[in-house]
Amino acid sequence: MFDGFLLTAQQVGVLFTLMAVGYVCRRKGLFSDAFVKGAVNLLLLIVTPCLIIHVFQRPFTKELLANLGMALATAFFAHGVGLLFAETCFRRVDDMRKGILKFGTVFSNGGFMAIPLEYALLGAEGAFYGAVYVVVFNLLCWTYGLKVMCGHLKDLDKRILFVNPGTIGITVGLPLFLTSTTLPQVIGEPIRYLSELNTPLAMIIIGYYLADARFAAYFRCTPALVASVLRLLVIPSIVLVSMTMIRRFGLDPVMAVALTASASAPVAAMDSMFAAKYGKDVDLSVGLVSVTTLISIITMPLIVGVAMSIF
Repeated sequence: MFDGFLLTAQQVGVLFTLMAVGYVCRRKGLFSDAFVKGAVNLLLLIVTPCLIIHVFQRPFTKELLANLGMALATAFFAHGVGLLFAETCFRRVDDMRKGILKFGTVFSNGGFMAIPLEYALLGAEGAFYGAVYVVVFNLLCWTYGLKVMCGHLKDLDKRILFVNPGTIGITVGLPLFLTSTTLPQVIGEPIRYLSELNTPLAMIIIGYYLADARFAAYFRCTPALVASVLRLLVIPSIVLVSMTMIRRFGLDPVMAVALTASASAPVAAMDSMFAAKYGKDVDLSVGLVSVTTLISIITMPLIVGVAMSIF
């Protein structure tokens, strides 16, 4: 367990070093808000689908298909556990903060924080299962996530529920995997290059926002502390225990560690993006994302280290 903790801590440290670049860039005025907003759009709308497509460029096997189904079920279970806590723990919170806390409890930064970690610890196969988690994240983020942030879906463009980064990535990537189709180099290589932006670009953006984080709103909100504990410790622990209980049925150890890493990531950065877009308490959302990101340098190595020692 200790070796797993140290290895994970080292990789999380690499991610935080990249965040420090974004932090310094903001402090020195090297980036503008407009530039970073454009980078966020690049990350969400182009890099995320490319990442999913790239990791699905794998030879098809029946074993991997079975693991894919199990990974999807586990990812839905992890989000379902978060949804259950979100709907039961924050009923009495005011509307300005309720959606932020619910969203933060359910959705982890699995794409930006966990996939780089999975690549480093487990290789391409680990990132494959991490991408499956991201697909489920996107499917629920653009449905349940939008609903808790804006209160309803009736005035939203319904196309976004079906055409979003996750559905685009899986629509293109899954058939390629099922047919063992390799994209021609003129297409596959640009997709690979764009997918490799996920780690540095995401970490730099998170570091940029950390530099302007306002923690006062977070520490004045007791439910935010509850959401943090649920997001960083309770939900990933439940996911880990659940997978431990079914390991006798031939659970792939790489998949188990990868999905644990995804579930243990801090609050998704989209919490702040949605809060700004739908007029919620932005300071609270930034504090929630920032504080859980900082604390995750301890909690992620701890939980992933336990998973590596078990599996």
